[in-house]
Amino acid sequence: MVERVEIGDPASLTVSQMARHLADGALSSETVTKACLARIEAIEPSVHAWAHYDPQQALMQAKEADRRRAMGLPLGPLHGVPIGLKDIIDARGMPTENGTSLDAGQRPTQDATLTQRLRNAGAVIVGKTVTSELAYFHPGPTTNPHDPARTPGGSSSGSAAAVAAGMVPFAVGTQTNGSVIRPASYCGVIGYKPSFGSVPRTGVLKAAQSLDQVGFFARSVEDVALAATVMGPDGQDRDCGLNPGPLLDTALSAPPVTPDIAMVHTPFSERLEPATTEGFAELVDLLGEHGTEAALPDLFGRSAGWLATIMASEMTRNLGHYAERDTDQLSDAFGALMDQGRSIAAVDYLAARDMQPVLREALDPLFERFDAIITPAAPGEAPADLSTTGDPIFCSLWSLCGLPAITLPLLTGPNDMPVGIQLVGAYGQDARLLRTARWLLLQCSPDEETGP
Repeated sequence: MVERVEIGDPASLTVSQMARHLADGALSSETVTKACLARIEAIEPSVHAWAHYDPQQALMQAKEADRRRAMGLPLGPLHGVPIGLKDIIDARGMPTENGTSLDAGQRPTQDATLTQRLRNAGAVIVGKTVTSELAYFHPGPTTNPHDPARTPGGSSSGSAAAVAAGMVPFAVGTQTNGSVIRPASYCGVIGYKPSFGSVPRTGVLKAAQSLDQVGFFARSVEDVALAATVMGPDGQDRDCGLNPGPLLDTALSAPPVTPDIAMVHTPFSERLEPATTEGFAELVDLLGEHGTEAALPDLFGRSAGWLATIMASEMTRNLGHYAERDTDQLSDAFGALMDQGRSIAAVDYLAARDMQPVLREALDPLFERFDAIITPAAPGEAPADLSTTGDPIFCSLWSLCGLPAITLPLLTGPNDMPVGIQLVGAYGQDARLLRTARWLLLQCSPDEETGP
């Protein structure tokens, strides 16, 4: 007989804790899913994290997960765990409306590859989380769970807010510039963007294919590692060639390894709010001998401009058909993006693309010495302005280079709002990055449970 344990509110568990209790029978997926749905019903009217959710459909999935376990069938690593998907990611039986009324009622007939991978791993897909309009800057209705007058960030606003509000323990987002790392910082959760090419984007809205990456929101490093483990190439996304591998085993099963971390002062440091500068300095003091200051060449100061050139060019090519259909239903911000994209010469676009491998290779000597780079994830607290998604400048360089990055909610701003710290790793060395992130969390919160 399975020994029952006191668990408390199932919706408050991490993915790893939840998966363990589900696997050993201490919890049922139906119980967990009902707890998450109750949380959604209580908080959604003020947070507006969901573009679509269907309690009946979610409970059907949960009951099927419980049936499989009762029959002794093989269980995946996310068996019975409720999750959310950003509403630019296809899931059969659910709308994909991409944050625009022009796609209202659109229902795909099949899953995105990553959706199918999550289903195969046993996840219960509760619904679709709010995205900004076409995954760009014009915000949706989502508010910050810590303060409804503040932005949750964007464009993966709903995914970050849903996890921060305890509606689901895990959600999927995407990042073209700063759309995972920044909202994770504003909402106070873990946000992980794997190396470019680790997660297939088949069935995901194509915004800027040279930059688009899928990322994950959760409450622990173990949780995002667990999800990334089921990703890898699908033979359809030609840019997806990396296999993350068993990150829980390679990065997190052994005791943390003491790392060396580079404290990089980016060319954009003047955009930091004073409280963030102060908090970051305190964190640097905590690192002591494990942190070393390092400077980037002046060339890196042009990275945001190169990213903007690529993003405007590719988004205009890929999404311009929306403007051709009906500009009246699109925001001024999107219209300005289309105008910018049309004005960019091919030679400037190609030159910007050429700089991606140049900048990535220029960072190789730094990663030969250091396990990770530490920088702010955002200038400061979430702005008290729902008409903006905030400033992505501290993400732009790393998105341009396609490097893995993770937000850790380690700081608090002057208004008691969360402020994240960003760790950036070498391309393709995600296990090393996650191991470093785990070590840093233990240094800052030594009593926190981090085991899967």
